[in-house]
Amino acid sequence: MSESQQTQAANQKTAITPRRDQDFPEWYQQVVKAADLAENSDVRGCMVIKPWGYGIWENMQRQLDAMFKATGHRNAYFPLFIPLSYLEKEASHVEGFAKECAVVTHHRLEVGPDGKMRPAPSAQLTEPLVVRPTSETIIGASYAKWGQSYRDLPILINQWCNVVRWEMRTRLFLRTAEFLWQEGHTAHETEKEAREETDRMLEVYETFVRDHLAVPVYAGEKTEGERFAGAVQTQTIEAMVQDRKAIQAGTSHFLGQNFSKASGIEFLGRDGKKEFAWTTSWGMSTRLVGTLIMMHSDDDGLVLPPRVAPTHVVILPIIPKEETRAAVLEAANKLAALIREEIFHHAPPEVEIDTRDLNGGVKSWEWIKKGVPIRVEIGPRDLEKGTVAVTRRDKGVKEKEFLPMEEFASRVPGILQAIQTNLYERALAYRDAHTRDIDTTEEFYEFFTAKNPDRPEIHGGFVRAHWDGTAESEEKIKNDLKVTIRCIPRDAKDEEGRCIVSGRPSRRRVLWAKSY
Repeated sequence: MSESQQTQAANQKTAITPRRDQDFPEWYQQVVKAADLAENSDVRGCMVIKPWGYGIWENMQRQLDAMFKATGHRNAYFPLFIPLSYLEKEASHVEGFAKECAVVTHHRLEVGPDGKMRPAPSAQLTEPLVVRPTSETIIGASYAKWGQSYRDLPILINQWCNVVRWEMRTRLFLRTAEFLWQEGHTAHETEKEAREETDRMLEVYETFVRDHLAVPVYAGEKTEGERFAGAVQTQTIEAMVQDRKAIQAGTSHFLGQNFSKASGIEFLGRDGKKEFAWTTSWGMSTRLVGTLIMMHSDDDGLVLPPRVAPTHVVILPIIPKEETRAAVLEAANKLAALIREEIFHHAPPEVEIDTRDLNGGVKSWEWIKKGVPIRVEIGPRDLEKGTVAVTRRDKGVKEKEFLPMEEFASRVPGILQAIQTNLYERALAYRDAHTRDIDTTEEFYEFFTAKNPDRPEIHGGFVRAHWDGTAESEEKIKNDLKVTIRCIPRDAKDEEGRCIVSGRPSRRRVLWAKSY
């Protein structure tokens, strides 16, 4: 880039400041703010999800829920509080979550000698209650009652709820002390069935993130060091966002019989003998909202994949004079009705007419920053010509197409699908452009080292490199570069090589990256 081009780029005006290439973490926070998605709560580490942000989550929830039910799962609800003794039943599980647990010790407040409220000493609980960080142990207590015979299996349950993991460093959607998620928990007669369930649900996640969020992922198995506490095997899908870091977008765990033995989930087998069930768990959270923000958004704000957008089309009436108001609003309402006669992704498109008494430019920029897929302007001149001005959020903000009203209405589903496809292809091209095979230690360290550590910048990406399978080599890279093995890719081919750390023989490459 020439000096004049650099100066021009530096002076470029955008709706979001700073730009992505200047300060990516702050850019992210400003996109969330400008799109009116969420804000920090007065409760430390927690967030308030505002209607536009919650609308995105509701769409994710509804669509994922349909996919779960299509695979035979049903929803239930289990307690928020878990007796400490339940959590202690599985040693590696409690050890893995101990530092993140919030604990309830009293059941009543009283006014103390200083006139302030305090936990009443006389109301101390006999046994402390942990605010659920995850529900394997409390759900296991119910499954121990429900699965008395092989005829009662499989048990296929999902729960939509909130969980608490006491994070010290938080970021809206990506990492908060309290967040929303779903957690599936299943119990099976055989190991084979449980492993098939683990694979099936990872494929559901992969399909959802790819086809609904337009985010490409790598699917594979976590190393022992990155495995869910108490699991025999953890599988994951890993996404790359625009600062080239990885985000764990969903996990599916094969728990073996570890939790069954801890919780007493036994059933009478076909041979009349008692057996322990084979269990799984799997989950996705509001972190996915952060993932799509960081993947698709630009320096003018949020960009939403149509399948999860709360509103697909916003109609902006242009009313320069009061005498044109009635005709313009009538045309806007007619257009909205025509659009609602169409079908996009099994339902009529969501349309909003913005009739607020605001300057047209102000309204347009608000919707740009909120990421609505299609903006439509209609004013007196458009009525004369019988056309509307159409702008797609995945293209330049000033790039308009003028279409006859009825033709546009009939094309809305196709335009939405084109946006969905374009966002995925763009994300895939970005990920692939920043994923590479590396075979030398020097090149590996150079790839993950910022060229100018004094200023925030985007660097690195995903690396496929050989690993000798030892925790020692994995920990060295983690300590030196803050780079972790994101997964052992499911489609990794056997390939003779040398470990990027130790130089010892390796049979396949694994996926390395910095991550959130």
